[in-house]
Amino acid sequence: MRVTMIGAGYVGLVSGACFADFGHDVTCVDKDEDKIAKLRRGEMPIYEPGLDDLVAQNVREGRLAFTTEAADSIHASDAVFIGVGTPSRRGDGHADLTYVYAAAEEIADLMQDYTVIVTKSTVPVGTGDEVEAIVKKRRPDADFAVVSNPEFLREGAAISDFKRPDRIVVGTDDERARDVMRELYRPLYLNETPLLFTSRRTSELIKYAGNAFLAMKITFINEIADLCEKVGADVQQVARGIGLDNRIGAKFLNAGPGYGGSCFPKDTLALVRTAQEAGAPIQLVETTVAVNKARKKKMAEKVLHALGGDVAGKTIAILGLAFKPNTDDMRDAPALDIIPALIAHGASVRAFDPESMKEARALLDGVTFAEGPYQCLEGADAVVFITEWDQFRALDLTRVKAALKSPTIIDLRNIYKPAEMRARGFSYWSIGRP
Repeated sequence: MRVTMIGAGYVGLVSGACFADFGHDVTCVDKDEDKIAKLRRGEMPIYEPGLDDLVAQNVREGRLAFTTEAADSIHASDAVFIGVGTPSRRGDGHADLTYVYAAAEEIADLMQDYTVIVTKSTVPVGTGDEVEAIVKKRRPDADFAVVSNPEFLREGAAISDFKRPDRIVVGTDDERARDVMRELYRPLYLNETPLLFTSRRTSELIKYAGNAFLAMKITFINEIADLCEKVGADVQQVARGIGLDNRIGAKFLNAGPGYGGSCFPKDTLALVRTAQEAGAPIQLVETTVAVNKARKKKMAEKVLHALGGDVAGKTIAILGLAFKPNTDDMRDAPALDIIPALIAHGASVRAFDPESMKEARALLDGVTFAEGPYQCLEGADAVVFITEWDQFRALDLTRVKAALKSPTIIDLRNIYKPAEMRARGFSYWSIGRP
């Protein structure tokens, strides 16, 4: 099948490359000329493991192309996906749908035969109705269907998530559109992937509800971690104890400095606003948003406490800046709250992250960036682990201790074992453990 992907950002690029790898002919369209030029040269605008090779292979085999001009591609497409950004709107927290509606207008002007317009971007309930209205207004004679097909891609594991998903959700009541979507995802039938057809509004809400539930799960275990510290329990054992209950499950029960990234912060906020306006406020999600925001600031206080309440004139090494490993995404990363707070208290901050330092330099003032983890530690009064990159999990602890001025570790991801760290002579602080 022929597919156009409007937007060559995270969702559009990963989805487009994976559809091409299924054997479809895909064209990714983006207004950013510099981004398209880089993609044509094989340079990825984001860090996602395996994406560069996947893109290169499908470009080489003629199934994947990049352009700033949508006309030829949309004319010939069976399905046109909208995969543009929907950031939080300033002032009210709603999803900003400016790019979605602009894409709808462009598609309306360019489509010819029956076209399935698929919203892949994360959008509030009712967005599909508005997209349909926009297209009908511009092209009353057009033959088309608007479908909701939310993405469930984890940064750092997006290719695997697309090719081996838990489920595929498709929101449409149009039978021809269902046939097109079945054909697009037919390669996944071999894996017996559940293909769930729903109404369009239900599909849109599934995405928000799923992300809100996972955000609540993270926030829950973070609050349990605080309780563990007060009563002398171990949050990792608590998480294992409840996670073995298959009604709960073990995923997203890792205590830490709070969630961040491109999805959970904006999606929980958008769901809160949607629910409030619909007259059905979701207080659990409202509380989750507030608790998570406060937690990031609280982590700076934890570092201060570990250093005796005063960091003025001290050098603090930060390992990990991205909101999670295997990505360079700094959006709503806990580091963006923790580091400025430490600097405001008079600390000098030196930081290292394997992939996100280019992004971090534009967002963090007053930080010295190191070339590697051990260079980051040299002469520091303490080290703080904020992101649990694999390369931080097995550091040479003898070398770590020798590099630090004071053997103090604040581990906000529970990478190491308290007993081992004490035995090695470290002053070791972690999350929710004695």
